[in-house]
Amino acid sequence: MNNKLPSTSRSLPIALIRAREGVMLPIREMLAESGITEQQWRVLRVLSEHGPMDVGTLADRASLLFPSLTRIANSMRTKGLLTQTRDKKDRRRQLVEVTPAGQKIIDDNIDEAAQIAESYRKKLGDEKYEQLLDLLALLDPNRRV
Repeated sequence: MNNKLPSTSRSLPIALIRAREGVMLPIREMLAESGITEQQWRVLRVLSEHGPMDVGTLADRASLLFPSLTRIANSMRTKGLLTQTRDKKDRRRQLVEVTPAGQKIIDDNIDEAAQIAESYRKKLGDEKYEQLLDLLALLDPNRRV
């Protein structure tokens, strides 16, 4: 046994994976009924919250690798969930925007998504919930100070 590493029961990477799976389970169930993936949900959420944006910013805000976002955006365009156009000022930039069909998925699921989020807030309590978000932000390599 190697005493230099913490026990797997106290390993941060393993604990984060377990917590993510626990948090995502009800969200996955909600999304299964909508016919979209977790990644597509994140894209729709970001665009719905912030409006049209370039693909680089969208990839960052949705926590997706750029090549993955390209593939996901193509699929979502085919489904009619978003549009992608060239920026009129800078023709090299691609702007992505949620369509009414994409917004409808958000609107149809917003109450359930809010209930899921509230269940975690209740489980932890307001103070610990906010503290957890703050602590996790400290581990974010893209965190803006």
